[in-house]
Amino acid sequence: MSKINNGGSYWFYPQGKTITYAKIKGGPLAPSINGIVYFVDVPNGTEVCVNINGLPPYQAGDNGNPIGPHGFHLHENGTCQIGDPTEPFQAAGGHWNPDNQPHGNHAGDFPVIFSNNGVARMCFFTNRFKPWNVIGKSVIIHENPDDYRSQPTGNAGRRLACGVIK
Repeated sequence: MSKINNGGSYWFYPQGKTITYAKIKGGPLAPSINGIVYFVDVPNGTEVCVNINGLPPYQAGDNGNPIGPHGFHLHENGTCQIGDPTEPFQAAGGHWNPDNQPHGNHAGDFPVIFSNNGVARMCFFTNRFKPWNVIGKSVIIHENPDDYRSQPTGNAGRRLACGVIK
């Protein structure tokens, strides 16, 4: 086993495995967000591990749109250009969907992440891609939870943070 140090948190992985990653940085709507997402080659797929800090606390929202849990996706373009600061990271494009599936079944549709005093950590398995398939894509954290139904993006709200996969 080998380990990766991410600000005092250690992630262990089998030695010799292919790993890609994205360093996540908050944009103008949530500048305190930072962290990392790892994509680890495992048999029959990829293990995705998330370690994020600085997430905003959950809020019910006046208009029925909560802040958190947060939508979490792979997007098709590998850019974190802010553009319009009220709607940042639009240049990242839509959800990565290499096999043209309806929303909820995109290869880039991931589980929502929950802020626990600003921190979110989780790992999950996907058989939709290998780590090298996502190099050059971007990871986006959204303001709202994904409903996994609305087409094409799940009504997950504004884009709070972004990182390009290397």
